[in-house]
Amino acid sequence: MAKIVTMGEIMLRLSTPNNEKFIQADEFDVNYGGGEANVAVSLANYGHDAEFVSAVPANPIGDCAVAALRKYNVGTKHIARSGERLGIYFLETGSAMRASNVVYDRAHSSISTATPDEFNFDEIFEGADWFHFTGITPAVSDAAIELTEAALKAAKAHGVTVSVDLNFRKKLWSSEKAQKVMTNLMQYVDVCIGNEEDAEKVLGFKPGNTDVTSGELELAGYVDIFNQMADKFGFKYIISSLRESHSASDNGWSACIMDGKTREFYHSRKYHITPIVDRVGGGDSFAAGLICGLADGKDMKAALEFAVAASALKHTIPGDFNLVTRADVDNLAGGDGSGRVQR
Repeated sequence: MAKIVTMGEIMLRLSTPNNEKFIQADEFDVNYGGGEANVAVSLANYGHDAEFVSAVPANPIGDCAVAALRKYNVGTKHIARSGERLGIYFLETGSAMRASNVVYDRAHSSISTATPDEFNFDEIFEGADWFHFTGITPAVSDAAIELTEAALKAAKAHGVTVSVDLNFRKKLWSSEKAQKVMTNLMQYVDVCIGNEEDAEKVLGFKPGNTDVTSGELELAGYVDIFNQMADKFGFKYIISSLRESHSASDNGWSACIMDGKTREFYHSRKYHITPIVDRVGGGDSFAAGLICGLADGKDMKAALEFAVAASALKHTIPGDFNLVTRADVDNLAGGDGSGRVQR
């Protein structure tokens, strides 16, 4: 199994129970999660040696975040204990035509003030096969931009394959700043993952006439922007998840991939996911499935099918983490979506 390192912020998640709106809620369900942490949990569940790099405060809430990762066999020895607080996000889960809503409370969180000298990147990347980060981490603060680039430089110095999930978050930074920062970081990236909004807001590529709100996907547009991205950045693979948002409870879910060298393009099987239990972490479960497939040595088509199936299953699980096994994913990717009781 591969040694895979991820780096980012783990947060306390407080979500309203039973699809309640914030104003109705008298209590919150407690979970922990965050883009790169979610990826690490998935990869550990699949049997890979997953290591999460972050910073959390030296207090009981920081301890709880670390314990949430250890529970699923994620390596935590490179989590620095520094800073003032753990970031929090509040989640109001939508239903039908009412969209979900996220409110962040993460200013001055530990990862936003962490510096490169808190981490021994030579030790972190010793023997590593893969490093994954997202566009969320550099969006948190200017210090996090510096930390992300330091990690990327160290990863490349150790010959590690690097993947990014572009993950644009408009509540954290503007498209203009995202493009300036992320365009620079792409020089270190081998595998680029995103969706149609990420491609446009983070890198400036718009995929034709695709409109996810109406369920209209134009695959030719993705072929065009994938070619442009391969030309500009030299990615080994370019991947986009394809979400058709019919409502908060009803989505079409598929993905496409291009080999940056041969320009072979492939569109996966599509899943109709309804009712959706929890879509938060869906993109992270997709990224983890793709990394797992490629790290296992699967060809790009098989890796993509594994990723799409893994993420479809995540939509049925509450919380940020995708708590499925390889067998679960292989079973669905193999065509069994019946949901029959396993006895």
